[in-house]
Amino acid sequence: MIIFIDDPNDPRISAFRDVRERDLVGREGHFIAEGEVVLKVFLACGRHEPLSLLIAEKRLARLAPLLEQVPETVPIYVAGQTVLDSIAGFPLHRGILALGRRAPMPAAVELLAELGPRALVVVLFGISNHDNVGGIFRNVAAFGADAVILDSDCCDPLYRKAIRVSVGATLSVPFARFQPAEDAVGVLTEQGFECIALSPAGDTTLARLSRPVRAAVLLGAEGAGLPADVLMRSRKVGIPMAGGFDSLNVATTSGIVLHHLAFSS
Repeated sequence: MIIFIDDPNDPRISAFRDVRERDLVGREGHFIAEGEVVLKVFLACGRHEPLSLLIAEKRLARLAPLLEQVPETVPIYVAGQTVLDSIAGFPLHRGILALGRRAPMPAAVELLAELGPRALVVVLFGISNHDNVGGIFRNVAAFGADAVILDSDCCDPLYRKAIRVSVGATLSVPFARFQPAEDAVGVLTEQGFECIALSPAGDTTLARLSRPVRAAVLLGAEGAGLPADVLMRSRKVGIPMAGGFDSLNVATTSGIVLHHLAFSS
């Protein structure tokens, strides 16, 4: 259902107005996805419900095959670039925004229990940078890990920037959160996962690590790292570096570790 918009104050597109400001205060169970590649993932994975689209008029013909996948009940709003930029509140070079409704998020223990006998999950502690969260989800999708579990201090994987950096992986990869007082290591252990904590102080090098049948890769925020009690109760693994350098970007670390585990027996 294509609807042309010529007034940036049209109430039908209010959900797309001043995107960056709305991102800061939350969207009450909704999210905004941006860009053609992300829209393809959004429509293909079927995890979240599309509610409406807003696209640049100049992109309409090129996007026609993709737009055929949009349910007929979902309005597709089309505007000229000037009107589109005025609605979004910034120059929208990608020319595509989609509004979605978040799927219900399972409890962490429920998601872990649903995974098969051989499983690989990534568990994040205190990672508040949306670029890093998006990059980690992208690596999870690329190397076939099964899910991501976040602690209560991690940022939102469905924040627009995290979705964009992940190339849509935050929309397709299953994820859940631990509650603030929940014992993450205890829950993982009870579900049969071996906790592998990445740390510069690791007593095992990654190259010597064989993949457990059910493996949980634990990653902490850059600088602070993993909580001390989590490190004490996990197998600590390090990545040797040249010249005494002792740290990597956390998303880069996730890619190295997941590649190793994906191709080890």
